[in-house]
Amino acid sequence: MRDDAVPDAKTYKSRLYHIYNDQDVKDDLNRPANPEEPLPDLVLNAYYLLGYDWREAYKAWAAAGLLTPPVMITVCNRTETAARVKHAFDSRRIHIDELCDPERILHIDSKVLAQAEAKEELVETVTETETDDAAADEDILERKLTKAEQAELLRRTVDTVGRVGQPGEKIRSVISVGMLSEGWDAKTVTHIMGLRAFSSQLLCEQVVGRGLRRTSYEVKKTVDPYTGQEIELFEPEYVNIFGVPFTFLPHEGGQDGPPPPPAPKTAVEPDPAKRQYEIRWPNVVHIDHVFHPTLSLDFSKVQSLTLDAAQTAQVAELAPILEGKPDVTNINRIELERLAREFRTQRIIFETARDVFDQMKRDWPGNKELLLAQLVLLVGEFIGSDKIKIDPPLFYQDELRRRLIITLNMSRVVQHIWEAVRYENTERLEPIFDRDHPIRATGEMRTWYTGKPCERTKKSHINVCVFDSTWEASDAFALDEIDAVEAWVKNDHLGFEVLYVYRGVVRKYRPDFLVRLVLGDTLILETKGQDAEQDRVKRRYLDEWVQAVNTKGGFGRWRCAVAKSPGEIRDILIKTNATKEKG
Repeated sequence: MRDDAVPDAKTYKSRLYHIYNDQDVKDDLNRPANPEEPLPDLVLNAYYLLGYDWREAYKAWAAAGLLTPPVMITVCNRTETAARVKHAFDSRRIHIDELCDPERILHIDSKVLAQAEAKEELVETVTETETDDAAADEDILERKLTKAEQAELLRRTVDTVGRVGQPGEKIRSVISVGMLSEGWDAKTVTHIMGLRAFSSQLLCEQVVGRGLRRTSYEVKKTVDPYTGQEIELFEPEYVNIFGVPFTFLPHEGGQDGPPPPPAPKTAVEPDPAKRQYEIRWPNVVHIDHVFHPTLSLDFSKVQSLTLDAAQTAQVAELAPILEGKPDVTNINRIELERLAREFRTQRIIFETARDVFDQMKRDWPGNKELLLAQLVLLVGEFIGSDKIKIDPPLFYQDELRRRLIITLNMSRVVQHIWEAVRYENTERLEPIFDRDHPIRATGEMRTWYTGKPCERTKKSHINVCVFDSTWEASDAFALDEIDAVEAWVKNDHLGFEVLYVYRGVVRKYRPDFLVRLVLGDTLILETKGQDAEQDRVKRRYLDEWVQAVNTKGGFGRWRCAVAKSPGEIRDILIKTNATKEKG
């Protein structure tokens, strides 16, 4: 229902109410990330809160002599997210010991099931792979039968979660990708984490229903307050839910009468008659760093990291929904102060160093143990320095509260240190291109439609330029008129993106324009009136992209620039072209 962090700006609800609706979370969970990549801090924050509440239920069930544990289920948006959640528990990034036993976690999604089915199908083809060696044939059959047994065990485990004496008896956590919406009947689910979009209340009902399978049919006698008669009622049972925006309230209807006619739409598409203005670019999926063998960090140059305690939920309140409204007389409160007592400073240092190590080890040329040892020393110095600042400062001078805020913002701390280490210790950059589409071009853009203001173009491959502001309209006119410009395009629906990390979340940066100059260079142009911290982070990653592509060669020379006021674009284009001419 609410927590002690700043709520969602649009709905004024707790951000834990629909976690996936947070833009940072949505961007991060919608990319093809590797399992070891850290989850967004809001997701980790939610798991600590819900996980601690699950642990209290686990202790209560054990004290009551129940033979199976309570179960937390996570419903993810994609297989990569499920793999990241599984890795976060397996590696104890979400450090709740009772939930971190890999043998008691069930990771199930369409990809896992497909692998299981493929293993089972191997048995059916055993006769087709016979050899002249009887012993070899027997070994092949034994291996295939073993894989088939594993597939069958996986299915039985899924179907018997919470049943005594069955394979799923001891399961405590189920991590799924849309696999639990129908036909799954575990009766021990007490906690649900939703990490996906919920586009309808029907979907919410299906997911919430996984936690509303009654475990007890014992009744107790009570007196009906209206009639005074003795009646028998079941004991109420609850499921605690984060991230599933479930409500019993119907949506209000609209106005009477027919709907207004739709606004006219303009088709936005490449113009075959203007093929000479096509712009091509390398499709870089990430940039590898080749590091110096010995790490160093000049702390006088390392920027400070400010953690905002107001954005970090430390207390959450849940209430049962009765007749469409929260029952505020029966609120369950979850507090995380105990977490700080469990996370000592040395543990924070080691786990931070481990997470930085996971991001560096692929590119590290030498001894991996030496890399980890160096990182532990650098991280320890950073954590103990005055480079981490917490707002409000006076309240969080207390060491216990400081450790709690650092723990709940671990992804940001990891990313800040990783950025500093990477920036100071990179020997060279190596761009990695998309294997299937290493080169992208304006001609590949699919037709889309807009109701926004737009104007036809002269030197752009795309038929019109769609305007999001009068500033962009002014820039579009300048790009069409200035002699230094050979071709240009607004970066809208093109797919030109530069990945960057801000506050621990991987995001996509889409610069405003791509401009090919008459002397051959390609300019990546951004228009930005204000210069916030996030904008500076974007430009650092863009600079890195340009440097890597130019060093690699084969794609022409690339540059980048920022226009901070309307009209400045003309000076930028003239100066950039003049610099190229002199060179």
